[in-house]
Amino acid sequence: MASHSATTHAGSKKVIYAAIIGNLLIAATKFIAAFFTGSSAMLSEGVHSLVDTGNGGLLLYGLRRAARPADKTHPLGHGRELYFWSFIVALLVFAVGAGVSFYEGLTHIMRPEPAANPLVNYVVLGFAMVFEGASWFVALKEFRTVKGKLGYVQAVRQSKDPSVFTVLFEDTAALLGLIIAFIGISAAQVFDMPELDGVASIGISLVLGATAIFLARESKGLLMGEAALPEAEQQILDIANGDPDIQKANGVLTVHMGPKQIVAGLSVEFEDHVLAPQIEACVQRIETALKKANPDIVTLFIKPQTTGTWEARQKKLGAA
Repeated sequence: MASHSATTHAGSKKVIYAAIIGNLLIAATKFIAAFFTGSSAMLSEGVHSLVDTGNGGLLLYGLRRAARPADKTHPLGHGRELYFWSFIVALLVFAVGAGVSFYEGLTHIMRPEPAANPLVNYVVLGFAMVFEGASWFVALKEFRTVKGKLGYVQAVRQSKDPSVFTVLFEDTAALLGLIIAFIGISAAQVFDMPELDGVASIGISLVLGATAIFLARESKGLLMGEAALPEAEQQILDIANGDPDIQKANGVLTVHMGPKQIVAGLSVEFEDHVLAPQIEACVQRIETALKKANPDIVTLFIKPQTTGTWEARQKKLGAA
């Protein structure tokens, strides 16, 4: 059980480390370029890369906190810490990344200044694209491994591990930002309109804002508690229905406490002749079989309930 989770987190950490190293190198080169050229788009890009570096650190911190075992105050574990820190990352991308880029762009449009040494900007943008592309490729490769046959959007929506897709989306936004910065800096030079450098900064802020809103939405859903995938729920029902002492497994309620931590509540109707010791043995059999079939199920609650009671409850939920 632990090895499965450890493997996934090892993949997530590899992606995050690659992003941190790439972003740190990029941020340094962009700030140097902005200092020598006075480019607003380049300064926005530097801030963006610095925010991304900090975000990588927060995701690593979230992974470490989420891996802590259950204790008295958190009996179901600390898995949701990762979802919390992913939400904070989305807020930082919006508030710091998009906010600073928008402010810089507006300032540069209102008080335009032609960039000095534009060649420096082009060299830095070239290096940044190489570093960012390498980080993006690592994140994409890991995400492809995780997503399987699902489409990209569907895989993100169904994913319970925000650490990989957060880095992938940040890197994608960074590459788009670099393209916008290149267009803005080039246009400002060609048309001798330094305001276009500021327009590029605002374009970068819009890309970051859209990315942040999407990431915040996905993280919010996970933080509030998302159910396991339908296949996992069906697997639980099939195993319960296969036990000789179960008349019928009525249904199951699941919630993800972390990417690899599922808590499940199972409603079952036992056979009428089954006595208390047999019920205990039956529950033990189901728990053992489930954890063997799906190691992500860390906690299972079984509730004896008639089919009618379960159906009435589900009908009420549907009406609400």
